[in-house]
Amino acid sequence: MVFSFFLSAHQRACAWKQKERQSKIDSLPAFYSSPLSLPEEKIHALSLSQLVNQCRVGTLSPSSVMTAYAKRALVAQKNTNCLTDIMFEEALAIPSVANWGLGVDSDTSINEVARERSLLGVPVSIKDTVNIAGYDTTIGYSRNVGRPAAASSAIVRLLQDAGALVHAKTTVPTGLLALETVSDVYGRTTNPYNQAYSAGASTGGGGALVACGGSKIEIGTDIAGSVRIPAHFCGIWSLKGSSGRFPGWGTEPAMKGLLSVPIVASPMAGNLEDLREFWKRVISSEPWQYDHTCVPLPWKNVNLQDEGRKLKWGVMREDGTVPPTPACRRALTTVVTALKRQGHEVVDFQPPDVFEGMKIGYQLLFSDGGQQTKDALMPGETVTPAAQSLLDLLQFPRFVKKILAYFMSWTDPVSSQLYEVMHKKTVVEERALIAARDAYMADWHKKWTDEGLDFVLTVPFPLPAVENGATEKTTLMTAGYTFLFSLLDYAAGVLPVTFVDKDLDALPANFAQSAKYKSLSAIAKGAYSVYDAEKMHGLPLGVQIAGRRLEEEKVLEGMQVIETALREHGPVFVNQVKL
Repeated sequence: MVFSFFLSAHQRACAWKQKERQSKIDSLPAFYSSPLSLPEEKIHALSLSQLVNQCRVGTLSPSSVMTAYAKRALVAQKNTNCLTDIMFEEALAIPSVANWGLGVDSDTSINEVARERSLLGVPVSIKDTVNIAGYDTTIGYSRNVGRPAAASSAIVRLLQDAGALVHAKTTVPTGLLALETVSDVYGRTTNPYNQAYSAGASTGGGGALVACGGSKIEIGTDIAGSVRIPAHFCGIWSLKGSSGRFPGWGTEPAMKGLLSVPIVASPMAGNLEDLREFWKRVISSEPWQYDHTCVPLPWKNVNLQDEGRKLKWGVMREDGTVPPTPACRRALTTVVTALKRQGHEVVDFQPPDVFEGMKIGYQLLFSDGGQQTKDALMPGETVTPAAQSLLDLLQFPRFVKKILAYFMSWTDPVSSQLYEVMHKKTVVEERALIAARDAYMADWHKKWTDEGLDFVLTVPFPLPAVENGATEKTTLMTAGYTFLFSLLDYAAGVLPVTFVDKDLDALPANFAQSAKYKSLSAIAKGAYSVYDAEKMHGLPLGVQIAGRRLEEEKVLEGMQVIETALREHGPVFVNQVKL
């Protein structure tokens, strides 16, 4: 580069990384750039279990699978900018895949169950934050460019032993604190349904890749909705488990040492069957043999439909901060109606004060005052406007925030309370918050038990995918619907239901003058200011289903119950991404 001498270290790192990525793409054999052939289309249409079965008996080669998915991955990259690294050839070189035609692998170092190659030939992409030996784990920070991981994470080692094709890493926003996936290192990742809109965050790259068919499974991480919000935005399926259920050792968090709100590795998939089958095969591979933080809890077969009993669903319609916009409310209502027609008991659920829980959670999440995020930034490096607004709030002098909170308390009590509490915590203050969190979790447990619920239903986010650059108006505080279940450490999944309809989902013409609008907090008004059903027409809409801690199998089965009800009494979601 002619003027590289005048670039900052941050600019040089970003330019180098983008050039490296493009060089890898350009050096690929020409056949990767051709459209899928008819046989490749048929391979791409196979389910996860079908891929594994055909590869294991030798009727399908992992290299044929890799070619089909690699072609789609490159199209996804061209359309959405979702990849950070590609490793198509490397995925085929690991022993469990390279020896695919030779029967059971004889390597005695491989876990006995994984040696059965239960994921042979399954293309799996990996979020940038998850370590793969020899590849950068940047977390969206330029300071991490050119520093490849020395060892692979537990989940990557398990996947490779089981024969999965770990073929790509996917984009994240700078420092992960965002509702859109954009960084100086990799640029902006866009929504596969509409490039003017966000793919979500922080696993936005994985959400876009899976929606485009470039991967069968994405391994992401979730602390406040980081796989669930992209699933909602991109029209795919995801399940965040409880801490310790899915292998997470070897993932790099943006805030090291944060234990008060668990960050968990979580998969995403293009359909529910593949998501369930993947979860089952990972747990059956005994992940506790790879990851000392995993609970040695075997897979439990749950079939709520065969039991024949009707389930009790509690519907949490609002989170106390931002009420759902019409499109998201309609998606939730669609599921509620379908379940009622199936004979299930569906009731409005009034949980312990959600906003009070959020106040506890936000304070724990940012108890460092944003210091870890700021320290990781290179001079000149930027974060999303929403993240910058939060960092600015955390750094604002406390006495000024107290004054502002006092004057806001009559007109905007939600914002007032956040101004009051969002500051760096002492050790004693943080311990008091952890005690408050534990008491809040106990309140939820009692309420859930007293009401005899099987599941809680909510929207995943109060809006559909938001326009690129608009998340400053929505703010990070709109993630309460997903953050709540991270704070509680409950299992929670997201599945797509329908699409935004410009006619059905429009706000009233005089909404900005209505009493409802005037009653909204400043946070909610900001979120509603970016809602436009006509412009958002055709974007996916999902729902969130939550079970209690370590009830992953039950939540997956609950997702199946919803899909069955929708097939019989409502719309069936069909991927409409145009490549």
